[in-house]
Amino acid sequence: MPDFEWALTHALNEFFEKDGIAAIAYRLKQSRFSTQFMDILVDSKIPEYYLAIECKSLDARKTRSLYFKQHFSLAATGHQMARETEFITRSGRQGILAVELRHGAGKARTAHLVSWGQVYRCFADGKPGLSLQDIEINPPLEREGGSYQISRLDIVRISGYYDLAGDGDDWEDDQETSL
Repeated sequence: MPDFEWALTHALNEFFEKDGIAAIAYRLKQSRFSTQFMDILVDSKIPEYYLAIECKSLDARKTRSLYFKQHFSLAATGHQMARETEFITRSGRQGILAVELRHGAGKARTAHLVSWGQVYRCFADGKPGLSLQDIEINPPLEREGGSYQISRLDIVRISGYYDLAGDGDDWEDDQETSL
């Protein structure tokens, strides 16, 4: 998994540099006993590149879905989906779930970017997870020489879908009632 996070961070920074975009992607330091907001953050004054990215790497031969109970953590502070959705909503970032599918020896890995709003909607609706088919509907990132390549289209295609801040999820109302 950390390899996928580094590969995606590198691909984002190469894209920003190549296209002259004022943005920087970085991984947050992980600590065994503290909660991490997201795997990758992107800072930019350009709203479409102000991102929060959670990365998951799955063996596509052994699972049919990205399960919310199995692949996301549950801590004293709540379920990872709820914690990260709160972070995305409060920070104003565009949320992305990046999923790498490993297909076994001799077969190329694929990476797909999924709108956080789409993933959160499945979670909020009580679904057990996101099927591989739901993930693979999103076009895979291009690969060149074994490295992922990201384009503006990859990001624009999913940004703005399922806007969490404006979908009437009543997150702020929930916070007021819990105080």
